[in-house]
Amino acid sequence: MTGALLAAAPLAIAGPANVDHARLLAADRTPGEWLTTGRTYDEQRFSPLDQINDRNVAQLGLVWSADIPVDRGVEATPLVIGRTLYNIEPWNVTTAYDATTGKQLWRFDPKVNRDYGKLACCDIVTRGVAAWKGRIYLATLDGRLIALDARTGKPAWSVDTFDKLWPYTITGAPRIFDGKVLIGNGGAEGAARGYVTAYDAASGKQLWRFYTVPGDPAKPQPNKALEMAAGTWKGDWWNRGGGGTVWDSIVYDPDLKLIYIGTGNGGPWVQRYRSPGGGDNLFLSSIVALKADTGDYVWHYQTTPADEWDFTATQPIILADLRIDGVLRKVLMQAPKNGFFYVLDRVTGKLISARNYVPTSWASGIDMTTGRPIVNAEAHYGVNPVIVTPGPGGGHNWNPMAYSPLTGLVYLPTTEIYYAYSRNPDFKQSPGNMSQLGIGGAGFELTRKAAAEFAEKYARNGLIAWDPVAQKEVWRVPYTGRGSGGVLATAGNLVFQGTIDGTFAAYSADKGRKLWEMPVQQVPIAAPMTYMIDGVQYVAVNAGWGGGIAHAGVVKPLPIPLSAPRLLVFRIGGTAKLPPLVLAGAGPVRPDDTKADAATIAQGGALFATHCATCHGEQARGGIKDLRVMSPQTRAEFLDIVLGGKRREKGMVSFANVLSRPDAEAIQAYLARRANEDWESITKR
Repeated sequence: MTGALLAAAPLAIAGPANVDHARLLAADRTPGEWLTTGRTYDEQRFSPLDQINDRNVAQLGLVWSADIPVDRGVEATPLVIGRTLYNIEPWNVTTAYDATTGKQLWRFDPKVNRDYGKLACCDIVTRGVAAWKGRIYLATLDGRLIALDARTGKPAWSVDTFDKLWPYTITGAPRIFDGKVLIGNGGAEGAARGYVTAYDAASGKQLWRFYTVPGDPAKPQPNKALEMAAGTWKGDWWNRGGGGTVWDSIVYDPDLKLIYIGTGNGGPWVQRYRSPGGGDNLFLSSIVALKADTGDYVWHYQTTPADEWDFTATQPIILADLRIDGVLRKVLMQAPKNGFFYVLDRVTGKLISARNYVPTSWASGIDMTTGRPIVNAEAHYGVNPVIVTPGPGGGHNWNPMAYSPLTGLVYLPTTEIYYAYSRNPDFKQSPGNMSQLGIGGAGFELTRKAAAEFAEKYARNGLIAWDPVAQKEVWRVPYTGRGSGGVLATAGNLVFQGTIDGTFAAYSADKGRKLWEMPVQQVPIAAPMTYMIDGVQYVAVNAGWGGGIAHAGVVKPLPIPLSAPRLLVFRIGGTAKLPPLVLAGAGPVRPDDTKADAATIAQGGALFATHCATCHGEQARGGIKDLRVMSPQTRAEFLDIVLGGKRREKGMVSFANVLSRPDAEAIQAYLARRANEDWESITKR
C-alpha cells in the first residue's frame, strides 16, 4: 500500500528549495520567502513584510501572470524559496517560475487518473505543495505522494497512500515537519474511513498512520485511543466506513512536538445509517493532537458530536500565544463549518472560549462546563425536511483565514448558508461509490429549493475581523454573494483577498477600509501570499473559480464573465495588463423548452440532485458551471459529455457507469425546463 514506486535518490541539502527544520523555525529571519503553505509552522498566514502598506497600496499593479490551462477551481497558495516560485494547478500539475519575471523553469504532470475527478466531492483542486531539502512534495488526487527534484521537476520517489476499499481523493497540501511528510485525504461523502499518515521525506517510507475512526471491535484496535473511540460508536460501523477524513488542516507545534489535525464529517451523513443507536462517534468533526514522532494520541476536542450536518473540523487551524485574563496562553484557533469560533489550550485541549461567528440554528451555544454544543433537538432531522444554518458549506469552509499579531485579530471569510436536511428512508449503502450521504426522500428537493431561495434573499456574506480574546466581531466587509477567497495579513496594515465580484482587493487590517481593488477577470478563491526579492515586495494569488466554494449553496450566476484561470503577481508600480477578455458568443442563448412529460422531468430532477447538484448547484442554480446557460454547442454535445466523457480532461468525466442514456436524456430535459423557468432572472446580471 505504501511501497516506493520509484527508487529514492539521495536527499539534497543545498540549492533550490533548501528548506529544513532550522529554516522553518527561523522563518521570520527570511521574511521575503514563503517556505510552507501557511508561511510558518503556526500557519498564521501573516507576513512581516511592510514595503507594500496602507499608504502606498493604491499604487499596486500587475507585474506578471501565468495562464493555467484547466478551467477548474484553483485553491493553492504558492511557495517562494530563493528566487523561485512553486505552484500547483488542477490535476496536480506542478510548476516552477522565476519569481521576478514569470519565466517558467519546469513543469511536471503526474498524469492523474481522470476517473478520480468523479470521486472528488469538491472539484479537482489542490491546496499547495511542500518543500524540504531540495525537493518539492505534492499529493495527487488519485492518492500518490510524490517528491520532485526542485531544480529539474523530475520525480525522486512516489508512494501510493490509499486504502483501496473506499473512494478516497487528496486535495490538501502536504505538510513537512522535521523530515516527516504528512498527508491525509478526502472521501467522507463516500463514507471513507479517515486517516493521516507520516512518511520519511528522504525515502517515502511510511513512518506511522493514525486512523480517525475505530475498526472492527472484534479485532485489536491499532491503539488505546481507538479502543476508547470504539465505545462511542454503535452497530457495524466498521463496515460502513464512518468518515472523519483529514482532508486539509494539519499543523505542527515544534515546541510541544505535537501535530494537530482537523477531522471531517460523518459518512454517511445520517447517523442512524453509520452508527445506529447514536453515540458521539469519535473522532469525527474533531481536533486531535498527536505526537509528531510516533503519531500517538495526546488529546482531542470534538466540535460536533454525533455530526449529521457535514460540520467538518478540517478548516484551517492557527496557533498563537494570546494573553487571556492576564495570562499568556498557548492557544489553537479554528472556525469550523459549524459556525462557532473556538479557542483551545493547545497543550491540554481544554476549551478556553467559543462563540458563534454566524447564526447557528442547530445549536444555541457551547456549554463551557462540558465543552459540548447545546444542540437544538429538531436539528437532528428525520424523514421530514428541516432547514438548518449553517448548511454543509459551513459558516467558514476551506478558504484560509489569517491572524495578525500586530492587531490581534483573525481575518475570516464567512457566509450564512441555509440547507434542508432530511433522511432518505430508501437509502442503501454501496461502498466504493461517491454519494453515500443518506439524505433525501419525499419533499427534499422542494425544501432545498426553499432554503436556497431564502439564503439568496437573506444570507449575509463577508470578510470579518474577529477578536479571538473578546470573541467578537470587530469589523466586516460585506460581499455581494458567497464565494470570496482566502486571506493574507501583512505588517503593512493590510489584508488581501480575492472577491466574488472578480477582483483582488486590499483592506486596512485595523479598520477594514477598502484601500485598493483591481478587476482580474476571475475569482481568486485561493489565499494570497507575499515575498521579496532584490528589495522589492510582491503579492501573488491564484485566480480560478471552482472548488467546494462554487458548488451547492451558490444560487446566483456569477456577476462577471470569466477568463481562463491565472496565477497573478503584483508589485508597487506594476504596469502589466491582462489580455482582453474573450467572450464566447454574444451572450447566453435560451434553449427550446423540453417536450418531455412531467414524469421524465421529475426523474431528471431527482437524478440531477443525486449526481450533479454537488458541482452544479441546487436546482441547477449556479455551481461550478451554471448548466442553465449552456452554449448551443454544449447542449448538442450533452450526451457525449455526460456519458462519453468528451470533456474528461477538463474534469467532467463520464457518468456512464451510474447513468443510462434515458437517465442522461431526462437530466437534459430537466435542465432545459430549469433554464426556461429562470431565464429572465439569470440573464439580468
